[in-house]
Amino acid sequence: MAEVVLHIYDVTNSGSEKTNSTIMQINKIFKDGIGLGGIFHSAVQVYGEDEWSFGFCEQGSGVFSCPSGKNPMYTYRECIVLGTTDCSIFKVNQILRELSREWPGYTYDLLSKNCNHFCDELCERLGVPKLPGWVNRFAHAGDAAMEVAGNTAVRLKQAKTEIVSASKVAYRFLVGVTNNIASPEASGNSNRGAPRFQGAWFKNLITTGAKPSSSSEYDSEENALRQQQQTASDSPLPQPSQPLHNG
Repeated sequence: MAEVVLHIYDVTNSGSEKTNSTIMQINKIFKDGIGLGGIFHSAVQVYGEDEWSFGFCEQGSGVFSCPSGKNPMYTYRECIVLGTTDCSIFKVNQILRELSREWPGYTYDLLSKNCNHFCDELCERLGVPKLPGWVNRFAHAGDAAMEVAGNTAVRLKQAKTEIVSASKVAYRFLVGVTNNIASPEASGNSNRGAPRFQGAWFKNLITTGAKPSSSSEYDSEENALRQQQQTASDSPLPQPSQPLHNG
């Protein structure tokens, strides 16, 4: 059995004193102040005096080691004992060789595959708890935001395509209905008149955006219909040709 220790650094390798100072302030406020997280580098120590981590390189493995707590690229912050591993030193060396092959340097990504992700993977294989959430919280949040943004863009594109397709189908349906209504072959003698008017109205609606008759036009037609009904009611009823018989 061997103790597994996590070493944590403030990321201060930007090459700019101003940027490094800003990162230190961010970590002080968000980690030390409210316990949310920050911008950190991490490495795992197990069996021996070296720590193991992961970083970018154009060729070869991104897995590397250095004396524990003494990585010159960053500013050391603290260490956390994660537990003890049941793996033998031989097994740990085998795990590190496997990870060296599986984590080439060119696959490094600040949000989705950084040093903290590597340490999580190493801890899982060693059988100890993973890193505290605050160590890599900013990367997880950034990666989730990127994924949500990407998925939202895809969904919006799909929705737009579906709307356009549905509009085309609806247009073709209305055109087909209009042609059937307005066509003399499709209408019987008893259906002439009003159907032709409706067919013309649908055509105007589709082609020119014309609206149906205004309310004043409908009022005029209704008054004319009432006058016809009144004239019919004033006319004398026709006399039956045969006398009515009482029951």
